[in-house]
Amino acid sequence: MTASLGRRVAAEALGTGLLVAVVVGSGIQATELSHDVGVQLLANSLATVFGLGVLITLLGPVSGAHFNPAVTLATWFTGRRTGSGPGLREVAAYVPAQIAGAIGGAVLADAMFAEPLVRFSTHDRSAGHLWLGEVVATGGLILLVLGLERTGRAFLAPAAVASYIGAAYWFTSSTSFANPAVTIGRAVTDTFAGIAPASVAPFVGAQLLGAVLGSAAVAVVYGYGRHARPADDGGAVPHAEPEPAAS
Repeated sequence: MTASLGRRVAAEALGTGLLVAVVVGSGIQATELSHDVGVQLLANSLATVFGLGVLITLLGPVSGAHFNPAVTLATWFTGRRTGSGPGLREVAAYVPAQIAGAIGGAVLADAMFAEPLVRFSTHDRSAGHLWLGEVVATGGLILLVLGLERTGRAFLAPAAVASYIGAAYWFTSSTSFANPAVTIGRAVTDTFAGIAPASVAPFVGAQLLGAVLGSAAVAVVYGYGRHARPADDGGAVPHAEPEPAAS
């Protein structure tokens, strides 16, 4: 089934929103249940892994389950020659929907835990080693997502992408935001998962640089041409199908 653009945009907004609700909500819950920062991060990362895997499985067949402007831009750029990625119209619709969904997800999480609905984070994350962590986290994510598509293994995306993000929580200095929309959403909550507004722009810049480097790595490893297409088994796919002529 090829969903209309409106339904794909709704899936991207909903999926990104629920992802941020999982990240922020589990962070709040973790800090209420434990004062050990390591335990808090473990709880937060596990919830994110499980939630992300479910969301990709559920919404992947509709929109491709990008939930991430860096993924949307990378799949558009690398798919221009083959027509395998989203078009400009989809990019223009997906990115604002992802950002709006992310902000809504943070507000929802705050509401569920009786926190102020919108209170900008005071958690400063401005440091060069954190930006490097975001470059690595996002570059690896793009390499994974596009690599799965190039090798015809997109059906593995729910487990593979969720597992990578869970691992990157721990092996990157930044705890792997790896997502411009999620970064913006996390700026409006002054809780465990928050990021100060002043730290957002450098994080997003590092993520976009990571997306460029990840896309370049895909070209080096897999080449530029059309490769194996994902199996059409109704499972999650890392990119949206080309837009139908009529919605």
